[in-house]
Amino acid sequence: MAPFPWCDNTTSHSIDAICSSNLTWLEEYENGSMEEWALERVVSTVVPVFFGFIGLAGLLGNALVVLVVASNPGMRSTTNLLIINLAVADLLFVIFCVPFTATDYIMTQWPFGDIWCKVVQYLIVVTAHASIYTLVLMSLDRYLAVVHPVASMGVRTEKNALIAIALTWLAIVTTASPVAICHGEQKYWHHGQYQ
Repeated sequence: MAPFPWCDNTTSHSIDAICSSNLTWLEEYENGSMEEWALERVVSTVVPVFFGFIGLAGLLGNALVVLVVASNPGMRSTTNLLIINLAVADLLFVIFCVPFTATDYIMTQWPFGDIWCKVVQYLIVVTAHASIYTLVLMSLDRYLAVVHPVASMGVRTEKNALIAIALTWLAIVTTASPVAICHGEQKYWHHGQYQ
């Protein structure tokens, strides 16, 4: 049988497993029972269905947030700019990560090639970090607005919010680059054949 590649999503494994094989897990899985095979079939059916619901809800909800806030100039504030940024990060995740991760659960091989595997894994990390650090910026914005309402008025401007968002994205995009290097297609032994 010809070997089939799969997209190595080591982000779901421990930090120690990055850029290396988890041979113990593969050996245990190779010697698995019929129960494991049945569980694999259930997971390959149920997980993509949930991903589909999450993808549709995320696409619709985040697109509406971006449209409503961006189309109303009166809603432009530091908080709403951060909300748009959070919605954009979530939209990127829903568009570029959810469908391909769901496909990875359905198929026994990664059909999109090594480059796209690297891109998808990179975008998963970038969009997750963008969401997290946007929430950090929102917390900082709320702290300044509540604890220092008058003194922070000069700091909490749209221009400063846009600068903070741009710097955050720049830091995330550059610091996540090792993910694209470490990830990629890998062949593994599964049910008596390389896949």
